[in-house]
Amino acid sequence: MHQTPLIGAEELIDALGRADAPLVIDVTVGFPPARFDGDYRPESGAAAWRAAHIPGSRHVDLLTAFSDTARNLHFSRPDASRFADELAALGMSAGIDVVVYDQGSMTWAARVWWLLRSVGVAARVLDGGLARWTRLGLPREFGDAVPPNGTTPERGLSYLPLWVDRAEVSAIVAGQAPGTLVCALAPAQFAGTDRTRYSRRGHIPDSRNLPAKALLGEDGLVRNRAELRGLADDALAGAEPPLVLYCGGGVSACLTALGLVLAGYDDVQVYDGSLEEWSADPGLPMSTTADGDA
Repeated sequence: MHQTPLIGAEELIDALGRADAPLVIDVTVGFPPARFDGDYRPESGAAAWRAAHIPGSRHVDLLTAFSDTARNLHFSRPDASRFADELAALGMSAGIDVVVYDQGSMTWAARVWWLLRSVGVAARVLDGGLARWTRLGLPREFGDAVPPNGTTPERGLSYLPLWVDRAEVSAIVAGQAPGTLVCALAPAQFAGTDRTRYSRRGHIPDSRNLPAKALLGEDGLVRNRAELRGLADDALAGAEPPLVLYCGGGVSACLTALGLVLAGYDDVQVYDGSLEEWSADPGLPMSTTADGDA
């Protein structure tokens, strides 16, 4: 595996000129802020990719691919066999270097990095995404690219235990299983004082808060290891492993997972359904600042 799950724009531009250039995947999704509670409006990033993208990159529309579209939850991880077929259609094969990026938020890129990590593919996330690439004046392409040549899917693809489901989270909440829940949403969303895209405001009881965006600096790059470690240690002091991360829909949680991995934490899992699933069940508990659990 790579020494780090990040790659800088300077390293990537050099790699694109080699015979063994990496497979570069744009996974941008548009996701406007909620105007009112329950306002959930993800938008395909295909148009943004056509407008400008890293040369040779392929766009994956997470609204329809790398997701289980048969579920009533958005962006859930797909069945392993379907995932293998989708990876092969992109031109992925064993041993190929993979770089994932988005427009600059890094949440979507981190989501796909975690998906790939969970099936044993050592992908890397472009630090700062297309936003930094553009600021550096690096070349971009426009319009549709030539479709890649497909490869033979790898059979027997299976997920590593990097995910948990609602039952496992419920067991942690009830004190029946070890673990510490960590919410990756912004502090106001965690507290329940800001609008939510989901059914109810707040967080799962007894959660810690380590916002995904806090792990990025003002320049849009991931903070250095010492800063990441400091933020994580402050938020997670005394936390019992495993660290089970969640957010609204299992996306920002993956950026927090990226930060924790870079900081040296290794017992990390993601609750894929996150608050989209949890908050939709009125029988499951939620907490807000007003409840005294924040």
